[in-house]
Amino acid sequence: MDTTRPRRTHSLIWVWTLFVALVVYLPVVCGALAGLSKGRYFLFPIRAFSFEWWQKTLDSLEIQRIVENSILIALIVTVVSLALAFFGALAFARYDWRGRRLYQKLLLLPIFFPQPVLGLALLLWFNTLGIQPSWHTAIVAHLVWIVPVVTLVIAIQVYGFDPAMEEAAADLGASRWMILRDVTLPILWPGIWSGALFAFLLSWGNFPLSLYTAGADSTVPKWLYSKMVAGYTPMVPALGTMSTLAAATLLLLGGAIAGFVRARRNR
Repeated sequence: MDTTRPRRTHSLIWVWTLFVALVVYLPVVCGALAGLSKGRYFLFPIRAFSFEWWQKTLDSLEIQRIVENSILIALIVTVVSLALAFFGALAFARYDWRGRRLYQKLLLLPIFFPQPVLGLALLLWFNTLGIQPSWHTAIVAHLVWIVPVVTLVIAIQVYGFDPAMEEAAADLGASRWMILRDVTLPILWPGIWSGALFAFLLSWGNFPLSLYTAGADSTVPKWLYSKMVAGYTPMVPALGTMSTLAAATLLLLGGAIAGFVRARRNR
């Protein structure tokens, strides 16, 4: 039996995987190195390393304020998205009702809009209504785009949900609230948790919608862009690296929590 071809294929897969990882993560590494350079501008090889710019980033009151804005927006978007997406996913994938196909198409529509176009349209709509753009309007803009994404994530879990389990619980005398609490939510929990992570990270890192609809209120992506256009300092790559590390930590923590809950349920 010739084993040369499988080994060659395996080697090519590893080479391709490493190449993709290099292309994806090399800019992140360069950004991290730029934030650790003692000089104001990134020069390679780096002559001296320093955490000075990281310390200045952590001490900056302006950055603290924009981080608080971004976290507040992301948290509100996450909570509202989950509430809307949970029931929206049931209507999307569970129940067969008149107008369901139209609802599915309308729900997917915002996802396929380019975000700058969607942000501009929302800005014009806010101006028409006489609403001053702020972080409040940024929340609405994020919801328009993120709720359909979270709905699809939860709907994937709903498609694999057997309605007979709810019917069995009802036959045993469980109320609608008990069925929702003890049957539906635990089964759909992986999709809900994944949707929450999607909602938070998509809102946290969203730039186009925030640029058009946040007004004078700044977020982390808006601040990074403004400093790249004018007034660059190494605090830009430092904050960008911190944001990337925070997002990666959140994903790892979310995966660990999901694995822990799954392990407890399988005992």
